[in-house]
This record gives sequence, structure tokens and C-alpha cells, in this order.
Amino acid sequence: MKEIVIDPITRLEGHGKIHLFVNDDGSLANCYFQVPELRGFEKFCQGRPVEELARITTRICGVCPDAHHLASAKAADAVYGVTIPRPAFKLRELQYNAFFAGDHTTHFYALGGPDFVCGPDAPKGERNILGVIAKVGLEAGKKVIEQRARGQRVIEIIGGKKVHPVTALPGGMSKRISKDEQAEMIAIGDAMVEFAKFTIQVFNTIVLNNKAYVDLILSDTYAHQTYNMGLVDQNNKVNFYDGKVRVVGPDGREHAKYEPKDYLQYVAEHVEPYSYLKYPFLKKVGWKGFVDGVDSGVYKASPLSRLNVSDGMATPLAQAEYERFYETLTGDRSGRTMVHSTLATHWARIVELVFACESVAKQARDEEITSDHILEPPTSIVGEGVGIVEAPRGTLTHHYKTDQKGFITEANLIVGTTNNNAPISMSIKKAAEGLVKKGTEITDGVLNRIEMAFRAYDPCFGCATHSIVGQMPLEVYLLDAGSGEVLQVARRNC
Repeated sequence: MKEIVIDPITRLEGHGKIHLFVNDDGSLANCYFQVPELRGFEKFCQGRPVEELARITTRICGVCPDAHHLASAKAADAVYGVTIPRPAFKLRELQYNAFFAGDHTTHFYALGGPDFVCGPDAPKGERNILGVIAKVGLEAGKKVIEQRARGQRVIEIIGGKKVHPVTALPGGMSKRISKDEQAEMIAIGDAMVEFAKFTIQVFNTIVLNNKAYVDLILSDTYAHQTYNMGLVDQNNKVNFYDGKVRVVGPDGREHAKYEPKDYLQYVAEHVEPYSYLKYPFLKKVGWKGFVDGVDSGVYKASPLSRLNVSDGMATPLAQAEYERFYETLTGDRSGRTMVHSTLATHWARIVELVFACESVAKQARDEEITSDHILEPPTSIVGEGVGIVEAPRGTLTHHYKTDQKGFITEANLIVGTTNNNAPISMSIKKAAEGLVKKGTEITDGVLNRIEMAFRAYDPCFGCATHSIVGQMPLEVYLLDAGSGEVLQVARRNC
């Protein structure tokens, strides 16, 4: 038996590796996805004032600090039992849509895009942002950089800093918006919409007009029928900042729709000995292992999931793209027929990019965002609160418990990538099974196609890994190569 290790896996935030065990005849024996890093945020949040966490938890990740900032602020609002003023709500949502517009741009062009723009079998030295620019041209590269800068500028105006924002706090926001800043954000929103239209054209030209890519997207090698999770508004339309969590089965039937505070009634977490990353599952279905179907509690929380659980998008251009997405992939433009193709997540991300850009353009024009009434100071304390937003890579939950002075006694974070850990593992293994076969030469292109199975999820392992002990827990299993029998186990802090 031969072992092949993809370490590190590439074009993601954080660290991970894939272990392939190949039989002597060249067929795949097994495949493991491992996350060897850990973080300790849940532990060292304890003992701190809850109002500090919206600034502390942004440091979990430089890719999605806005997601942690606002999920944390919402949880702190709930801890103090305060409803924030409407202008503060609108400012938070505007900031968050601008963040989504920038983050989705990064993934499509720099992380996921090279597999399609440059080709999945292109030399590894070309499968990157520079390779993308070489293919689409310097002018297109300039547009991408400008779009990223626009998103960061809106975050700076509202959040106080381009990265690691600081202005959301219990009861609302700490920074007012001037008329000049509003005018600047209106111009930014209009430019974002034009960039969204440009991205649609890029996707049409490079991906949809290439039959080989469409066949790859629709292939069974990259398909899983799991439950889907995502936030929806009161009309069941996609919403990133606020709403109820909706869960829909692989058959399209609604499994649950719940308030953030009730998440523990629906979600539990499974652990495996070879990874520091947990495996959330639907509690009312149960953990049945890494398997598909309505009888398995595995669910996805991704851009594709958000489209699958929704009845559409709340802006016109995004709605048109939503309908085209489902009509192309299922023949049903209503979206009632589920899309189970993992690689279609890249297209779903573009639909969301369009929605985020349109939302910025619309919300920046709301005169209420310049109101002085942006803070409702807390006057009492509940002592427990849950905040949920949709991070670009999935549903993000912050759950805090405090004493009567507002100091954290317990914190639990379930981030987007953690939600997707089980389907990521399943997707990698299924891709490996479809690509590593008897007589197949395992080239760099083959290994990259296996990586493409996780890359669609846009994973962020810096956010997702947690530990509650002072030293890194470790388990080492020695297995018999033939039978798989466990011969010896060594443990530390387990």
C-alpha cells in the first residue's frame, strides 16, 4: 500500500492536508481529510466583558473578520436584551453586504477561479491569481483589485477600519455616517453593480461556454445529496445578516426553520480522532456517518446551500441570475429542484455576489443611515445570547453565557467551515474514488482535481478549529496495512 499526502492543501485560509491510501494495484483504499491546526478562542474569551468580544473575535481570521464582528455584536445585543435602533441595523447590514461583495470576489478570482480560468490540469505554477490575470488580461485584474478596495472602503466608513472593524457594540453602533460618506458609498455601490455584471460575463465566457467545464460541474464525482442550511428573510429570500435559519432536505422538503436562539435544538457536533475540526449534524436526524441522503444528519452551509433553502433573491439582477442558475442546472427556474453539484457552488457564489453588490447600491441610498439614533444603551442583562449571520462560507453562530456583570462564563462558536466539515470530507473522498483508479497515473492534475472538491466550499480553517485544553491534544493510530486493524494507539491530553 502506498500513501500520498497533499500537504498543504492550497488556496484556502488556514492549514489542512489530505491523506490518500492507494492499493498496490493503483486503486484507492481510503482517504482522510485532516485539519492539524487548532485555535483557542472559545476558551480565552472566558472572563472577558462580552462587549469586548466583537473586537476580539475578529482576530480569529483576517479573511472574514466582519462576520465574527457582527455575529458577536448580535450575540451581545441578546445578552443585554436590547433591540438596536433601525438606523444601526441598516448600517450593519450595509457594511456586511459590502464585505460579502469583496469576499466573494476574492474567492472567485483568486482561490476558486484559477481551476477554471487556467484549467484544472494547468501547471501548479500557473493556477493562481497571476495565471488568472494572464488569461483574462491586466484590465480585468485591475477591476478585481478595485472591487476589493470598494468593499474595504465601505467597511472602513461604517466599521472604523478596513480590516477587523470595531464600531458594532451592544445596542447598536458607535460611529455616525455623514452625508459626504453616504454619497461616496452610493458611488461605490453603483460601481459594484457594474463589476457584478462584468463577473457574470466572465463566468459565461470561461465556464458556461466550455462544455467540458459544465460536464465537470454536473458529474457525479462532485455531487452529494445532503441537507442544506442558510438564513432566509420573512419571504424566504437569501439574507446574509438577519433572519431565521432554514434547513431543507435533499428532497427539497423543509426540515426546520428556527430562530438563532434555538440552534441547539437542531444542531449537535460529532468528533473524529484524526482531526481537530468537529462535524456538526442535524440532531433530529442523527449522526449516521459520512453518508448522503435524508436519513443522514449531514448538512451543507454554503452559497449553494443558501440558494437551495431559499425561494429566490431580494434584488432584481440577482433574482434573474438565480432563475438562470436553476433553469440551466435543473430545468426548473423556480429553484424548487435542488442542485447537488458541489462545483456549482462557484456559480451560486456569483449569484450572491450580484445580490451583495445590488444591496450595497440600494441600501447606501437610504437616508436613515445618516441618522444620529444609532445606539440604544443596555439597561439590564439577560446573561445569555446567540448571534447568527451567514459568513461567505456558511452559517456562523456565536453563543455566549455571562454572569450578571456581563463577563463571559462560556462561549461556543460554530463557524461556516465547521458546518461543512463532514460534506468536505465526503466530497474529497468521492472525488478521490472517482479519480484514483487501477491503472491511473496520479499526476499533479489528478491531485488538484481532488483539491477542487474542498475548494468549492471556500474553507477557512483558521476560524474553524478549536481546543479547550492548554496543550494540543494528539492521538496517533498505528494500523495494519492489510486488515486495517488498530495495532497501537498513543494519546496525549485526550
